[in-house]
Amino acid sequence: MQSGPRDRTPGLFLASSGCYHPENRGAQAMNRRAFVSGLGAVLATPVNAGAQQAEKTAKVGMLSTINPRTSTFFEAMLQRLRELGHVEGKNLAVEFRNAEGDVRRLPELARELVRRNVDVILASGPEVTLQAARNATATVPIVIAAVDYDPMARGHIASLAKPGGNVTGVFFRHVELTGKRLQLIKEALPNIRRVAVFWDAISVDQWREANTLAPRLGLKLQGVELRHPPFDFGEALRVAAPGHIEAVLVLMSPLFFRHRAEIVDTALKSRLPTVSGSSQFAADGAVMTYGANLDDMFRQVAPYVDKILKGAKPADLPVEQPTKFELVINLKTAKALGLTIPPSLLLRADQVIE
Repeated sequence: MQSGPRDRTPGLFLASSGCYHPENRGAQAMNRRAFVSGLGAVLATPVNAGAQQAEKTAKVGMLSTINPRTSTFFEAMLQRLRELGHVEGKNLAVEFRNAEGDVRRLPELARELVRRNVDVILASGPEVTLQAARNATATVPIVIAAVDYDPMARGHIASLAKPGGNVTGVFFRHVELTGKRLQLIKEALPNIRRVAVFWDAISVDQWREANTLAPRLGLKLQGVELRHPPFDFGEALRVAAPGHIEAVLVLMSPLFFRHRAEIVDTALKSRLPTVSGSSQFAADGAVMTYGANLDDMFRQVAPYVDKILKGAKPADLPVEQPTKFELVINLKTAKALGLTIPPSLLLRADQVIE
């Protein structure tokens, strides 16, 4: 076997302990050079080992109800992680687990991530995602991008400032924005009276809030509960049609988000404007959306992952809420439906699609 720097160390020791003789001056000079060279190699070894350790690949598990790879907000988070020095394929491996809209799959997907020995789990979307992750592990750090639930009110963390346990991250609640969306519908379409509302088991709290607030705005809601996927959105509109509906409000739910293009297209065929809570709906043709900027929210999540990978404990990282909410108006769709959006509303919009 070839000798490396560590194998030569005993020889160096013998050379440095020999007696001095003038006639051996040349040999001793060579030994001194060998000693310095060998010592440098020995001293360099821990540095190299540290460098190799620093290049260890971190493993992040992403647990979601939708396909992360096709969502701009997941890419926004990965971009922010790259800016923080975590590059997928270099020093970062990402394990994606997508329930494809079937929340019943989440518990097994969460357990699978734990078996993969991930360093941190990102539990994004509704509360069922976090519940699955928490049931799978009490030790692996969990970072939430929580949509439509308050983790403190639901008992997942001790407080926003000091979460305790293994959960931290960012959250917001759609139910708190439901009233604002109804107000915007009334402001954009002042003459409107009847609105169909798509809701499901996950968005039931939003439906209750909408029902409470609608009479104050002079709106009559025709609720359509969608229970068993795959949903027939055309049939849902036919159910609502006897109520002489003039617009469709789609409450926020992972399944509705996943099928947003189909929902919008179905409504447009009936000449009905759609309003919802995510800018992705507007990009697919909804007349108007109001809600948290999900790209910014997921960028806000990235530093949590970064800090945990560097040794921070979730228990010590305060839970935050999004800082940016955006109004997006699709003027192109409005014009195609013959609708006139008030200039005052257009001026307040964060984005106008023309």
